[in-house]
Amino acid sequence: MKKGLALGLGCLVLIIIAVVVLAFSAWGTYNNMVALQQSVDSAWAQVENVYQRRADLIPNLVETVKGYAAHEKEVFEAVTASRSQVGSIKLTPEMLNNPAELQKFQQAQTGLTSALSRLLAVAENYPDLKANQNFLELQSQLEGAENRIAVERKRFNEVAQQYNTRIMQFPANIFARLFNFQKKAYFQAAPGSEQAPTVDFTN
Repeated sequence: MKKGLALGLGCLVLIIIAVVVLAFSAWGTYNNMVALQQSVDSAWAQVENVYQRRADLIPNLVETVKGYAAHEKEVFEAVTASRSQVGSIKLTPEMLNNPAELQKFQQAQTGLTSALSRLLAVAENYPDLKANQNFLELQSQLEGAENRIAVERKRFNEVAQQYNTRIMQFPANIFARLFNFQKKAYFQAAPGSEQAPTVDFTN
């Protein structure tokens, strides 16, 4: 009788230990996924910041170029329309789970980049504009913004990959399904976008 009771107590202790270990494992896994998700959200906020910085430069750039090339109305309208389209798309961190939504955002940003390239190409035809200190400063800031966009998009993709890898690994994938941790979409390079747009008009 005593032997059976001791065996039963031993099994109960083993079950309790297994439950405690499992609970700590689940707690650690969940917290790790939350931390990675926060890293993705933080990286996304930085992407938004650098895109906003670029968008903030555009009105001043357009006005500066207009002062020298007022008849280039189509180009100015294209930049303004592209900037407005970009501003109308509010991509939340939750929408990063949807590759189609991220693609829509990317397409709008690519359209703006293309319109800016056309605007800056117009400046090539105006030597006085290229020598204007305000234009040179805006050009430099835009070039910096384009570089920061590339850096932050790369960083976002890196942290999104870490997060996606973690929620697909066993046993984290069980908790990811249980707590609705969803895969994040990546930025994809647009054709011909291996390099930031050229904004050097010193030649």
